[in-house]
Amino acid sequence: MTSTTSGVVLVTGASSGIGRACALHLARRGFAVFATSRRSAATVSAELRAELPAAARLEVLDMDIDDDSAVREAIERLMERAERIDAVVHCAGFGIGGAVEDTEDDEARAIFETNLLGTLRICRAVLPRMRCQGSGTLVVVSSIGGRIALPFQGLYSATKFAVEGLLEAMSMEVRCFGVRVALIEPGDFHTGFTDRRARVRRSQQGSAYHNAFERALTVIEADERGGATPEPIARLVERVLLSNRPRLRYTIGPLPQRLAVRLKGILPGRAFEKILRVYYRLGASSREGAVGARGGRDA
Repeated sequence: MTSTTSGVVLVTGASSGIGRACALHLARRGFAVFATSRRSAATVSAELRAELPAAARLEVLDMDIDDDSAVREAIERLMERAERIDAVVHCAGFGIGGAVEDTEDDEARAIFETNLLGTLRICRAVLPRMRCQGSGTLVVVSSIGGRIALPFQGLYSATKFAVEGLLEAMSMEVRCFGVRVALIEPGDFHTGFTDRRARVRRSQQGSAYHNAFERALTVIEADERGGATPEPIARLVERVLLSNRPRLRYTIGPLPQRLAVRLKGILPGRAFEKILRVYYRLGASSREGAVGARGGRDA
């Protein structure tokens, strides 16, 4: 894709946060944007249109990425209207907080269904079109949490680690067809992600991990709420779409978080873990943990 006036781009998760910022920015820059959301297409379209010039090319499609048929139907509608698809910017997903041990099977399945299998569904739906065209760019929003496992966001990190592996393999598989793959790895930005983060049911009072979880979550939410708004991510996405040779990974966010990704590959594992434990206030004594564990069993 070499022109801001001809690219047809699908943006998922466009009703809020990073997806919304990407849809608005790309539409303002002249891309033909097809935005998707689980929310009512009419409602999301009205919200986005209110922030765009009249000439901007943006259409909102209903799509639930947890539903195979809904994904296929949305891509078919896009192809009927535009007859090609030059790029996908996949932003849809959600987070869940709580200890790994406290996470029930249905909670784990739900986040993998959306964050990992939803990504796979999008890729499967658009790749045949891109292969036939001999070109296309797949941009998937991952997370620094897909490079560094974060305490009490273990299931979220697991899905993002999986997405990273999926796209790394896919990049090698599709390159010969002219399709390029890129991962965007944001650190903490101020979006609605913080307020929408689910908590595992067993994370409440009585969990052996409750106190440590609440301390860590206080740090996590303060970093997110204190972060920049997501427009820099949208500008980075545009640069990736216009690049003839995009890299596989782009890390964006506060400098300490970007440095942490590099440090993980340099420091011994125990030293790096200690840094994270201190940062997330996980220095509780083993005695406190034992008391919490007893309380958890009694509950």
